[in-house]
Amino acid sequence: MDHGDNKHLNNRDSPRAATKEQGAPPLAQQMSHVKQVIGVMSGKGGVGKSLVTALLAVALRRSGRAVGVLDADITGPSIPKMFGLDGRPEGSEMGLFPVTTETGIRVMSLNLLLDHPDDPVIWRGPLLSNTVKQLWEEVVWGDLDALVVDLPPGTSDVPLTVMQSLPVGGLIIVCSPQELAAMIVRKAIRMASMLNVRVLGLVENMTHLVCPHCGKRIDLFGSEQGPNAARAAGIPVLASIPVDPELSTLCDRGEIASYERNPFVGQAQMLERMWAEAARPG
Repeated sequence: MDHGDNKHLNNRDSPRAATKEQGAPPLAQQMSHVKQVIGVMSGKGGVGKSLVTALLAVALRRSGRAVGVLDADITGPSIPKMFGLDGRPEGSEMGLFPVTTETGIRVMSLNLLLDHPDDPVIWRGPLLSNTVKQLWEEVVWGDLDALVVDLPPGTSDVPLTVMQSLPVGGLIIVCSPQELAAMIVRKAIRMASMLNVRVLGLVENMTHLVCPHCGKRIDLFGSEQGPNAARAAGIPVLASIPVDPELSTLCDRGEIASYERNPFVGQAQMLERMWAEAARPG
């Protein structure tokens, strides 16, 4: 797929492109008022970063906030599938409009713009970074209390672009319960520190499995390492998420919003602390 094939992302003749070239903010950005941007990142792939992004967005939405999700994991998008989205975003001279879930979460992902959802995006770093900037600048997000950004794993081009180009109020680091987690968490935290981005806390995913027959706890990946890593970094543990077959099934069905054991739902005090921390001047 060639980057120039998508008319919504690359139409230099459009009014919004002309506005941008003249030095004014893109029309979509002028129409968007986002109070807080919260990034969700991990130092390595496969730890459930997109899952945490979706669960957090659902919890914030249930608390009455206007919420959006920007899927910045361009080459490994999971967000549309988790929310059961397959409709193509609509566009106008103002820009692109997010696709809205059944519960009112506004979602934008490059995967929603592809002809086929399983088409690969084979682009180099600069194209990926520019696309993420466009999904921020040329999407009409409207009035949002929070925009949750699902970052790709690692500490390279796209996470760097997001932290430098978007007004990120804070980051949530996701890890799994392995000894490797401590090193990975330190890398992510150091990147955030170098870019003057606040780390709001740590979420440890896949902490354990509860046997459905005897109720015994099984530590599939060893004992939890998240609390130690968080303590060493001076950040709180926001949630610990066990392996739950029901959650996996709901994600496959596009029904993650109906998961009843969402660790962020009902944690109003924790969410308020996180919210206040993200709003605090850096």
